[in-house]
Amino acid sequence: MTSIGWCAFQNCTSLTSVTIGSGIQYIGSRAFANCPDLTHVYCHAVNVPSTSSAAFDGSNPQYATLHVPDESLDAYRNKSPWSQFGTIVGLSGGGSGSTEKCAKPAIGYSNNRLTFSCETAGATCQYSITDDDVKAGSGSELQLTVTYHISAYATKSGMQNSDVATATLCWIDKEADFSTDISPAAELKATPVLIQSEGGQLTIQGAADGTPISVFTTAGMQAGSTISRAGLATLSTNLQAGSIAIIKIGNRSVKVVMK
Repeated sequence: MTSIGWCAFQNCTSLTSVTIGSGIQYIGSRAFANCPDLTHVYCHAVNVPSTSSAAFDGSNPQYATLHVPDESLDAYRNKSPWSQFGTIVGLSGGGSGSTEKCAKPAIGYSNNRLTFSCETAGATCQYSITDDDVKAGSGSELQLTVTYHISAYATKSGMQNSDVATATLCWIDKEADFSTDISPAAELKATPVLIQSEGGQLTIQGAADGTPISVFTTAGMQAGSTISRAGLATLSTNLQAGSIAIIKIGNRSVKVVMK
């Protein structure tokens, strides 16, 4: 076998590991997409198989381990989508090139720019962004979310990839001011807010001073509340990693997956 077809294992939600033979030269787009339980990929190909960046979309490779020939570690680390794996080790059983891991990157937002930084000198931050906005539909009304989900990790040759940092960027909007004399476009006055979670603790940056912030479970139970001070609010909850938190910032509600 020299190739794996596109979408070959897409949506195999119970797939936990896969072994790719040494003769594989090409892997089709989305071949292993939406396999959320995939935690180990053993690829015996010395030459990195050619594939699209979407091969592992929706399969959370940042939390999985990629096992490759020891002599090809750097080649896999430096080529997408293989570089997306959180841990890349040698097939010999630990030949990762180094046990040292890159520092977890920090995500920030200022002056209409997302920023990514890592304390590991020379490391490169790899990021991905998805949004909840509706792309198409029908009817007379549409609720826009204007929410972006961000994940980032740091890579450096000779080191293991860092842990994944996540954040949610949304805009707390005022009512849109529709222009009637120039065009039918709307000018939306909004404040960007960056939300991050770690071990049950939430950090909300950007909300105006005095803005009430509350956290609820999907069942409607309140898990915490606070007030934004100097553009920053932190609160601790008992919500577990993987659970969904509904964060109410003023009159705006945002769903966030806890990390």
